[in-house]
Amino acid sequence: MLFKAAMSDPAHPDRNRRKLYGRRKGPKLSQRQAGLRRTLLGELAYDPASDPFSQFQNGVQDTSPLREAQAGEGAVAGPGREAPLESIARSARGASEGGRGSIKEIWLEVGFGAGEHLVWQARNHPLVGMIGAEPYEMGMAKLLTKLEETPLNSVRLYEGDGRDILEKLPDQSLGRFFLLFPDPWPKTRHHKRRFLQMEMLDQLARVLKPGAELRFATDDKSYLLYALERLMAHPAFEWLATGPSDWKNRPADWPPTRYETKAIKGLPTFLRFVRRKGSGTSLSAAASDKKAS
Repeated sequence: MLFKAAMSDPAHPDRNRRKLYGRRKGPKLSQRQAGLRRTLLGELAYDPASDPFSQFQNGVQDTSPLREAQAGEGAVAGPGREAPLESIARSARGASEGGRGSIKEIWLEVGFGAGEHLVWQARNHPLVGMIGAEPYEMGMAKLLTKLEETPLNSVRLYEGDGRDILEKLPDQSLGRFFLLFPDPWPKTRHHKRRFLQMEMLDQLARVLKPGAELRFATDDKSYLLYALERLMAHPAFEWLATGPSDWKNRPADWPPTRYETKAIKGLPTFLRFVRRKGSGTSLSAAASDKKAS
């Protein structure tokens, strides 16, 4: 109760964070990676100020494993076929002309690392528009390399702070949100740098549709407790777990990432929360409603 009371105060420092922490630069990019940042990233760039659905092409290619198996070797570039980069570029340019197209939902992953999870989700959900935000240049370069080799025209990328996207998204526009193995900032004085703050949960409550999922994973015990404390305190989110296996075992539609397989900190924990229907978007609003009633 004390935690909820403190968090309901708009002046509480945990509700006002707006600085991007962490690395942007890393090892020098290869010539190929640098070239993809100049070309392919521009074609797939997501604009937070524009309508999200309008940025995906009209008519989404089915890139699911079943469709690929049926297609056989047909995806290889050759006479009469476009090379992967040309195919993606043409598809991305079509977004400005095609309106909502065949995209049925928009999902967002913030901090996608090298992009393994994002690519898997896009391949297995061809009617979902996947937005990925990643400020780290090398991470973006690695994903661009994957997308050049395996074109996915349902992916849009933002090389920057994921909060820029969330602030501009329309209400109830996201079908799913992923925050997987974010930087834990383990020192107490650095906890303010963690992505999951109460202000961010208010924003997520606003943009997630009722019934939409928020997925969070970490291998850091302190961040796990920190995240659970805040998620459980927020009135807009409900934990889907019914037993230990629900957070100890990775769900079937939650592919492992390279970071996860390294198990740097320890065993990972997987949290799935759902956006409650009919609840407020902020803890302070819920407290005010309760007081008024």
